[in-house]
Amino acid sequence: MAQPGPRHYEPHQVAALVSSAQAGDTMAVGDLLDLLTPYVRRLCGPIALDEGADAAQETLIVVFRSLGQLRSPEALFGWVRAIAVREAVRTARRRGAHAELSELPAPGDPQLAVDVADVLHRLSPEHRAVLVLRELEGIDEQRAAQLLAIPVGTAKSRLSRARQSFRKEWQS
Repeated sequence: MAQPGPRHYEPHQVAALVSSAQAGDTMAVGDLLDLLTPYVRRLCGPIALDEGADAAQETLIVVFRSLGQLRSPEALFGWVRAIAVREAVRTARRRGAHAELSELPAPGDPQLAVDVADVLHRLSPEHRAVLVLRELEGIDEQRAAQLLAIPVGTAKSRLSRARQSFRKEWQS
């Protein structure tokens, strides 16, 4: 998967950028923000729905406040993914995200995106989170469980229920 963001960075460049940002380089912080923002929005939108922008903002705040704690700069995107999913679920729960999805990566017919968004809208934040991790991010159930801080069996059952609910809603 290509790294998200306005410019493409090689993994060693991302690691150097993180190290520079951790050392207080404000230009590196700005570049890192530019690199991470689209990625974070893509993760938060399908989970937090109409609160996706707020979840993305909360995620970026946590990321930059905690950047000094990241020990392996090459693990940046996995670390950010974990924070984004956690913040998106938290935001959706707190605010009761029940509006249509604004940014679902869906090629083709715009009506299809609206229909998919409507179906996702009916799922719980927890089910949306595991579904997004598995279907959009391609993460297996074990890694999804780690990111969501739940047992693997719970991740598998949530994914199964999310898929079942999605199919049922889609067909109705």
